[in-house]
Amino acid sequence: MTVCRPGPGPGRMRTLEVALLAAVIALAAALLTVPAEASAANALSMRGADVSTAQRALDLGATYYDANGNAADPLDILKGAGVNYVRLRIWNNPASGYNNKAKVLAYAKTVKAKGLKLLVDFHYSDSWADPGNQRKPAAWASHGIGALQTDVYNYTYDVCNSLKAQGTAPDSVQIGNEINVGMLWNDGKVVNNDFTNLSLLLKAGTDATKACNGGTKVIIHTANADSDAHARWFYDGIKAKGVSWDITGLSYYCMWHGPLSTLYDVVADMRSRYGKDVVIAETAYPFTTANADSTGNSVTSGCSGYPLTWTGQAANFTDVQNTARNAGAIGVFYWEPTWYAVPGNGWDPADINNSGDGWDNMAVFNWTGRLNPDIRWTS
Repeated sequence: MTVCRPGPGPGRMRTLEVALLAAVIALAAALLTVPAEASAANALSMRGADVSTAQRALDLGATYYDANGNAADPLDILKGAGVNYVRLRIWNNPASGYNNKAKVLAYAKTVKAKGLKLLVDFHYSDSWADPGNQRKPAAWASHGIGALQTDVYNYTYDVCNSLKAQGTAPDSVQIGNEINVGMLWNDGKVVNNDFTNLSLLLKAGTDATKACNGGTKVIIHTANADSDAHARWFYDGIKAKGVSWDITGLSYYCMWHGPLSTLYDVVADMRSRYGKDVVIAETAYPFTTANADSTGNSVTSGCSGYPLTWTGQAANFTDVQNTARNAGAIGVFYWEPTWYAVPGNGWDPADINNSGDGWDNMAVFNWTGRLNPDIRWTS
């Protein structure tokens, strides 16, 4: 321990110099930690891909190739392109059998074995749930709001607990998919700005998730990246009813939701307004206007500045990631990058063999299963 003596002298000067030097070093160290922490806060830690149709494609014998033409498992190819998180939708009782509980449990083992994290996307339906469709599963069709709360709780807990029991507990779950005006219609639909019933269902799903595994993050997902007004209306509405969630999830497709400046504004606003992390749960962009099968493409146009080419697709995805990151988001998921046109892997679970693929021009694998060489998920 150094003792500082009063008065001038070499000893005191050396002591002051040492103290000053120590203070400078401490200050520099403190300052250097700030950029690192800020960078970490703005990093995309959830670099995701929704590969819900990949299991069926592989069962049908589809082959996937990396950018160099080497055949490999699509999850390995995507991981090599930067993916660290896989999203799998789950339907209650789809006619095709795919995306049901048994299939999700099986594919979850593959996902986790490859060192990837898992997001389970509960649609609470036997088929597609989106802003225009939120149909109850057939088994719940006659149930009112009271029974539906029990249904949601029991089903969510059962799926989560089954995943947990096999060593593949979900890292995060979505309680509903693109629930812009509610889920499990009509009982859970938001009518006349009344969020009461929806809030009861969201609480049931959240409570079940946390009872199953407290570390699993709950995402509430809408396609409301088109405006602050729409996003605030929804999230203010559920917050006022006491709904809690961990991560705000948004879908963003530039052809439907507007320019990147709007995405930035909505992400930044959601993050500051609710104090929660934000992820882009879905995004994608076409690499061509052409169609690979008899089913028409869901998206037939692009956005200004991004040609419908491999280069344009990759540039759009890069800019979405950069915009989301800069606005404070922690993740971006590409929707169905592996869904190239494989006969028998159609969009309709009631006719999966014949219904075709409306997303073949939006996948990041071309029609022979080869990866876009420019596509990257970046942190």
